[in-house]
Amino acid sequence: MDRLTAGKPRSVLRTLAMVGGALATAAAVTVGAVLAVFFAATVVVIAVMSSFLLMFAGAALRARRTARARASGAGGVIEARNVGGHHWVAYGWNERA
Repeated sequence: MDRLTAGKPRSVLRTLAMVGGALATAAAVTVGAVLAVFFAATVVVIAVMSSFLLMFAGAALRARRTARARASGAGGVIEARNVGGHHWVAYGWNERA
């Protein structure tokens, strides 16, 4: 490096180019860091949303199993009596299996 610049004075354009290159490098590093943080936050949001989705799917499946167990527990038949005319009274529909 000393041999290349030994007898030549530094030009203003070369100095400006070096300063411009340093500024461009700093800007590129800053933009890269901001994008990395943005995409990391995006991945975190997607992970949280998918965990909520799995939680709701599990709750729905559990409710579905519970509803089936209740419906099939009594065989799906309830007792009803005609108390006159078009009036009926049902028994056992509110009891748990």
